[in-house]
Amino acid sequence: MKILEMKSVSRVLGKHFINGLWVASKGPGFINVYNPNDGSVVAQVACGSEEDIDDAVAAAAGAFESWSKTTLAEREKYLERINLEYSKRQKDIADALVHELGAPRPFAEKVQAKMFSLHFATTLAVSKNYEWSKTIGNTLVVREPIGVVGAITPWNWPLNQIGAKLAPALLAGNTVVLKPSEITPINAFIIAQVMEAAGLPPGVVNVVFGPGPKCGERLATHPHVDMVSFTGSTRVGARLHVLGADSIKIVRTELGGKSATIVCDDATEEQIKVMAAHILNNTGQSCNGLGRLLAPRSRYQEVCAIAKSAFENQDIVAADDTSAKISSIGPVASQMQFDKIQGYIKKGIEEGATLITGGLGKPSHLPQSGYFVKPTVFCDVTNDMVVAREEIFGPVLCIIPYDNLEEAITIANDTVYGLNNAVVSADETKAVGIARRLKSGQVQVNGITSNPLAPFGGYKQSGIGREWGSFGLDDFLQIKAINLPNTASL
Repeated sequence: MKILEMKSVSRVLGKHFINGLWVASKGPGFINVYNPNDGSVVAQVACGSEEDIDDAVAAAAGAFESWSKTTLAEREKYLERINLEYSKRQKDIADALVHELGAPRPFAEKVQAKMFSLHFATTLAVSKNYEWSKTIGNTLVVREPIGVVGAITPWNWPLNQIGAKLAPALLAGNTVVLKPSEITPINAFIIAQVMEAAGLPPGVVNVVFGPGPKCGERLATHPHVDMVSFTGSTRVGARLHVLGADSIKIVRTELGGKSATIVCDDATEEQIKVMAAHILNNTGQSCNGLGRLLAPRSRYQEVCAIAKSAFENQDIVAADDTSAKISSIGPVASQMQFDKIQGYIKKGIEEGATLITGGLGKPSHLPQSGYFVKPTVFCDVTNDMVVAREEIFGPVLCIIPYDNLEEAITIANDTVYGLNNAVVSADETKAVGIARRLKSGQVQVNGITSNPLAPFGGYKQSGIGREWGSFGLDDFLQIKAINLPNTASL
């Protein structure tokens, strides 16, 4: 099956990929896929059902026995083949992201679309030195695949999360049922084509399109699904943990965040600018976005002015604008997301935060039918305000003053989330000391860095488990102790 060119009229992607075949959906009708740039329908995808999930799980369970018995070298070759086939479709993927996510083309091509291959390459590198077994006294400790994995992925970084789940799951010897977001499903349709082209044995990877309440929840309750790996909202993640508890199913979640940057009194202007602008990345639609900026009262007005300038100079474009740069931002992904962000901006104004730039409505120079949000900065925010406590998931920054570093650390940690935080200071030793006291799975020190070999995941309501590198591989494996005769005691 070939996807039609993205600029053509709306088209129907009406089948699921199950047991190595493209099969008609058993669900009712189709789900519209909208172009965030102008609100038009760019595609329709099958509205899958619980019956479709059951078929996919049966295929995955049937394939597990043989797939789990393949050698590590064989599985590595399949991952290499998948990555090769993906490279042939990477431009198609980027084009899909321009039209279903609203990612400006340079960002779609150079960042979003590259995440899948990054995780596959990283997982292959990790495999070479991974400790698959070890001996402890008279015990052989081995790592084994868990079984059938239900992978539920989000709309905001789809290739990142598909790659971060599929690569370690497959290398570990598991089989997978992938349920991508219905908001951005076109890229996952191409991923299924990649699996087919790579010659993966039938049933090893299955892709079912459909709504979360039916398809995602069925994965969490299905008796033959051994593990669910979910990335998305804390509300849905909590629901999946509850559903999985009945069968004591392994549920790994990477959820929301309300991350903070602590600006120390010796931070440079450039450091402040970089950290203030972090929430603009991916149009604010990142779970690790640094949406709270904590500034010393002695420099508070200066920090607000730096942030205001950064946001007012942010380039916001329609995703297919030929003038777009890699730093440009586009629309948010859906009408629902736009409405949610507008509600938070309205709430911030009502709560008494000072709006210094941005605000309600859409930028006047962009299509009013698109889901464009004005980059927005609030000053005079207190940490008990709704805009400081809830995940906005848009280009909105809240700047909070503090009087001393102890207070700053307390404010940063005063959240139900714990995914990411940051510290900027001229004294790196001091910054690392502060970072050690922040309750989050990651902390950025003096800049924005990303390491695919390092663990990614959160504390508290930001989820359970870790992805990326060897840590991500760990989560897709069971540990078995094989106790041998203790000859020393004979």
